[in-house]
Amino acid sequence: MADRAAGALSLPEDWPANPDLSLALNRMGSFDWDLDSGLMHLDQPALDVFDTPADQYDGRPETLARRFPRGEAARLDELVSQALKNGSSHYGAYFRIRCRNGTLRWTHTQGSVLRDAAGRPHRIIGIVRDATQELAESSARVELDAERRRQTSVVESTTAALAHARTVKDVIDVLKDSHGLEHLGATSLVMGLLESGRIHLVAEGPEGSFVPGTRFTRVDEQYPMSEVIRTLVPRFIESKEDFAGSYPRLWPHISGLGITSAAYMPLIAQARPIGALGLLYREKTGFTTEERNLLVALSSSIAQSLQRAMLFEQEHDLAEGLQQAMLPRRIPSVPGAQIAVRYRSARMGRDIGGDWYDVIPLPGGRVGAIIGDVQGHDTHAAAVMGQLRIVLRAYAAEGHTPATVMARASVFLHELDTDRFATCIYAEADLTTGVVQMVRAGHVDPLLLDSDGEGRRIPVDGGLPLGLSAEFGRLEYPVATLELDPGQTLLLYTDGLVEQPGADLDDGMQQLTTMIRGGSKNLQLLADQLCEEVDERGGDDDVALLLLQRRGAYAPHTGGRLQQHVAQNDPEALSSARHMIRAAVWAWGAADRSDEIELAADELITNALMHTDGGAIVTVRVLTGPERRLRAEVEDSSSALPRRREAGAAGVSGRGLMLVDRLADVWGVESRGTGKCVWCEFTVPDRSAN
Repeated sequence: MADRAAGALSLPEDWPANPDLSLALNRMGSFDWDLDSGLMHLDQPALDVFDTPADQYDGRPETLARRFPRGEAARLDELVSQALKNGSSHYGAYFRIRCRNGTLRWTHTQGSVLRDAAGRPHRIIGIVRDATQELAESSARVELDAERRRQTSVVESTTAALAHARTVKDVIDVLKDSHGLEHLGATSLVMGLLESGRIHLVAEGPEGSFVPGTRFTRVDEQYPMSEVIRTLVPRFIESKEDFAGSYPRLWPHISGLGITSAAYMPLIAQARPIGALGLLYREKTGFTTEERNLLVALSSSIAQSLQRAMLFEQEHDLAEGLQQAMLPRRIPSVPGAQIAVRYRSARMGRDIGGDWYDVIPLPGGRVGAIIGDVQGHDTHAAAVMGQLRIVLRAYAAEGHTPATVMARASVFLHELDTDRFATCIYAEADLTTGVVQMVRAGHVDPLLLDSDGEGRRIPVDGGLPLGLSAEFGRLEYPVATLELDPGQTLLLYTDGLVEQPGADLDDGMQQLTTMIRGGSKNLQLLADQLCEEVDERGGDDDVALLLLQRRGAYAPHTGGRLQQHVAQNDPEALSSARHMIRAAVWAWGAADRSDEIELAADELITNALMHTDGGAIVTVRVLTGPERRLRAEVEDSSSALPRRREAGAAGVSGRGLMLVDRLADVWGVESRGTGKCVWCEFTVPDRSAN
């Protein structure tokens, strides 16, 4: 064909080019394409690549067009044209040809463009070769690399997920829910933890696979987990026959599950075994080197996470036990009241909070209710909480006023030589009258729940948190007075009940009142519902709450007793004391003498504030005996005894004790250490006469 073409056309003297013998040895064909004549010479190996017999090729490239699938010829022509136009000296491309039997074959070509002195292309010499095997091997390498990257990604993603696991259950959930098993080809897992020389099964595998008697097994038994813990060497079970022959006690129980292979890995942390992990497979036999290395790496990550989770659970249980030990073991039964308390741990870590509650029965039908929160979330906070709770209980039981209880507790915390402070509310309720005196130290305001389920916030003027008020010398705590009607409930709580990340406190308070409105009327159920609501929204702080409900028609046999501190230059405290006296008089059935009692008590309070350098402690109580009497006491820090005298010329002063003498049935003065107590009594009707 070349000789015939040479006689008719002007071709290069060395056309066609003689290919190197090594090309044929490497199954490469050559071509010589004269651009001026348009003829392309293909040697026999090149014709074989194109699956074209020599007698069917006329030397023209167009004849090969039937060997190209649609689009391939155009793509190759475009590639060659670009090389000729942009001055390139070489080009190369992979393309497909269609063999005579209809199959497609990948082919590779490389061409060298020859140009004349003016740079005009006039000839292309190159090679063609069968690239099917090359691309197949390349695809296999790509797939293998992709598989390795995928498996590495499985380990990395599972390890990242395990970093957030805080409990053993979290670890198991991560392995089951992260699709790691699916990517590894496993259908299920089993896991056992080493506890006191025995293996505790904590993940059973597929449903129905639990073998009776294997919840706890010995390390020396013939089970795969026992073996890997004894030897610290992974065990790869590559077939059903291997499984049945190696573990005849186990295989009969799982043979019906379709398990064809398994991999058991010792879980080793800090050079000692803590358990074993088993991955069970269906429709798989044998393990490649890459798969074995992958599982070993994964088991190491799982072991570290498990050890961290086990340590967390131990420390958290210890800390939680410490806190529970410092909370009241039981809530006393208080006549005239129904009480519900709850403590909900956030379980955000091994640390715990300093939230606490307490209920203190007091004489005279009274009860003290405390809710508080020590700063911090650790065992030190819990320890401080325990000490502070005991101190508050002791001060309240001694009979001090709510303000004094809070002030003394603040001094105690300050002198405890700790960097912690505490917020707190102390409420002292007289269940006979329903009068509640409250003192707040930096804590959230309480809520008042009506019998119909409506709740509203009760603003309480407060002082600094405990510890800080003593440090800055601001120990004055104003006392707020509230009347609790029968059926109404006082809700004291810590801020974890209303605070949410990114939300305003008022929004949390509004949400709390909404919860109460739709909650149970049963006090215990309502307490549970409030804690459940915090769980559902994922509260990240501890919660303590105390519900105190006043029951109706309660009258203690010993009478009632209310007490309040009134500081000098504190008109709000004076007004609160007057309100307390008025509420007590009406609640204790002395309404007929209310004007006399209120006026006499007011005179005693005014005298104490005007003629002494400190404040006064006002106490109102009911005395029982042959006749029922109401007694008002005003205690101050001055030892100078008062005396009755006539009014001065201006008629402004001197009338106080004379007025008390006229109004009260009896009055007197008692020395009280560094101070005194001025008192007056009024005979009031017995309740049974009403």
